[in-house]
Amino acid sequence: MRVTLFYSEASLLKRLSRRLNSTLFFSSETWPQPPEHTGDQQQSYTDVPCPRRTKRERKPYVTPMKTLIERAKSERKSRKEQPVRVLEEPPDNGLLVPELVEVAHSVYHARRFLLSALWQLVRFIPVLRCESCDEVHIGHVGHEIRTCTGPKSRFQNALHVWRRGGVRDVVFFPKCFHLFDRVGKPRVGHDERFSVPRIPAIIELCIQAGLDLEKYPTKRRTKPVYCIEGRIVDFESVVEDGETERNFSFESVKPFVHSYSLVTKPLEKVFLESNSSNLDQLSNEERNQLKDLSMRTLDSWFEMTSGAKKIMEKYVVNTCGYCPEVQVGPKGHKLRMCKASKHQSRNGLHAWQEATIDDLVGPNYVWHVEDMSGLPLNNNLKRYYGKAPAVVELCVNAGAPVPDQYRSMMRLDVVSPERDEVDLVA
Repeated sequence: MRVTLFYSEASLLKRLSRRLNSTLFFSSETWPQPPEHTGDQQQSYTDVPCPRRTKRERKPYVTPMKTLIERAKSERKSRKEQPVRVLEEPPDNGLLVPELVEVAHSVYHARRFLLSALWQLVRFIPVLRCESCDEVHIGHVGHEIRTCTGPKSRFQNALHVWRRGGVRDVVFFPKCFHLFDRVGKPRVGHDERFSVPRIPAIIELCIQAGLDLEKYPTKRRTKPVYCIEGRIVDFESVVEDGETERNFSFESVKPFVHSYSLVTKPLEKVFLESNSSNLDQLSNEERNQLKDLSMRTLDSWFEMTSGAKKIMEKYVVNTCGYCPEVQVGPKGHKLRMCKASKHQSRNGLHAWQEATIDDLVGPNYVWHVEDMSGLPLNNNLKRYYGKAPAVVELCVNAGAPVPDQYRSMMRLDVVSPERDEVDLVA
């Protein structure tokens, strides 16, 4: 005889809740919980902020897509309610942000000093790069970690083929189109790709933030622009010679430029006159000067990156989600030159999204080497090695102290064993 039991809905929910609670309680006890870090505590190790992506993967969004959709809906609603309005907040209205003009000049001069100092440091600290991929290494002997992704890497067991590199391999500044009017005509068409000059994107960011260069003129306004049904209209008066009146002169910025001792201090004559390129042949005085130069190089690196981050909070920088193309301005250009994944569906156009500081300044993360004259890094012990930007690794090998913000990333507190621990596990 078959007996059928009927449970009420309340009893079923009660039994399911008991099972769920016991499961959650078990998982919370068994799984390791992430440590709670306070302001004084630091993590023992942090990963590289931009790991390698496959060619089909898109860059992560800086702002979540849900927030972008809500922002676009609110802008569309305000545009319908008020079709004609004056843009009052800079730099959207075409005016400069006064507190960022000084920052733009400091970023520009810090970049100039950084490149000139790296040219000196590369003479004494060797820089290697792979012939097949974009991997960079700081040291006399290239590492043996099998991370090569070049076209012939499968025939080489993913080992790198090293050759001598230069300053461009240490830090990379992608180029973008220079905009004469970032508000009136913010997009460059496909037919204008040969007539519009291309300059490093960080210099274009400084120009739009208030830097004046004779080679790359830009339009400066004295009055805010109007927004009529989503289109920018400029009713500003034009002087007789056809140029717009400027509300900012370079004379007012000269005191800011001379206030930076880091930029105005010249390079040492020892490195300019020395013909030696071996670090062991330098005297104690030259070693101290090399250490001082590396410390000032790190200061210029931090000054440039921190200043660029401040400017990017106000001035928009766009990058392609699949390729390293960058464009400084409220919108990206219209060139059909993207050859990354899924470009056929976009008709060659770039998939523009918000950029980060790593898109504006390529840091080129490299493996950290404690002893450059020792054995090369072993592939079986790569879990014990840390990483750092190539500029930081180059300056540390030249004698500069390790910065606090990169100490956890470089794994200085981890001792690599002579033999991989995996072989010792029973």
